[in-house]
Amino acid sequence: SDVILVYCYPKTIITKIPECPYGWEVNQLALGGICYNGIHDSGYYQFTIPDLSPKNKSYCGTQSEFKNPVYHFYNSIVSNDSSVIVKSQPVNYSFTCTYNANYLVNQAAFDQRYVLFWECASPCFQHHISLIQKLYVPRVATVHVKNGSSGSFESQLSLNFYSNAKFSSIKEAPFIVETSEIGSDIFAGVEAKGLSDRFKVVLNNCWATPSSEYFYQIHWPLITKGCATDNSILVHENGKTSRATFQFNAFRFRNIPKLSKVWLHCETHVCDSEKFSCPVTCDKRKQRMEQTGGVLVAEIAVRSKQLTRKHSHLVCVSLADIIFHLLFVIGFCAVLL
Repeated sequence: SDVILVYCYPKTIITKIPECPYGWEVNQLALGGICYNGIHDSGYYQFTIPDLSPKNKSYCGTQSEFKNPVYHFYNSIVSNDSSVIVKSQPVNYSFTCTYNANYLVNQAAFDQRYVLFWECASPCFQHHISLIQKLYVPRVATVHVKNGSSGSFESQLSLNFYSNAKFSSIKEAPFIVETSEIGSDIFAGVEAKGLSDRFKVVLNNCWATPSSEYFYQIHWPLITKGCATDNSILVHENGKTSRATFQFNAFRFRNIPKLSKVWLHCETHVCDSEKFSCPVTCDKRKQRMEQTGGVLVAEIAVRSKQLTRKHSHLVCVSLADIIFHLLFVIGFCAVLL
């Protein structure tokens, strides 16, 4: 029988073909026509691609391509005999492993044993996400056909919380946020473990809900198109390594007394850095100009209303100086025009 077993793991591909196909011995068969690394395994010849990286010759000519939103890795096991005559029918067992590039990972930030108070700073709005898969248990696909199989990276992805901005110590979740801690920093990130170094983690969209439902009608967006939705959210790394991290301020949802758990969801893209530029760049200056309408804004902070006469005089002098400089700039621009 010409049945092929293809195991598409997150980092490794293992292919098994029947023992002695058309009379060929294992040392006469080569992975990619290059590597004679087959071994005997219970009635099969087994060939292994240890890492999904075609740059390294040890991976035996494995090729890849990206057809959005799927990665395809393919190779073949072929007969390759250097003898003068060939007595067996040539064989060519081609196989493919496909991996989805987009996944949805989520994590409950707080246990229902505790009362959670988070509040949206402004009205929450809906956010539409595409290409979603739930992250639950690891899966390995095995097929009994010649040409291919499906694999998944999702078992290697996890959404974690951290103790501080160094992101070196994972904080066990669910955890507690007291009412007095509203406004404190929450550190989070999505990490991929056990994947080839070529793959980087990119956060396309992240949002919080008071329910485990991804499309719950009340939710608060944190990251949109890879960038923070407001100035209170800081994206530390996105698309640079196998981990993408960010931080935001604790808040509470209003008028939801029956729900005591907040969930964080992130639409995650596994980016192939050998084919694409993965780091996300956000134009903060452009965002600032859009928020202010391109108008120069001068911010003056007064710490206390009860100023002494001396302090009041200093404030007046500062205001006068500011007005003088503004008039000077306006006059100078008028002359240039």
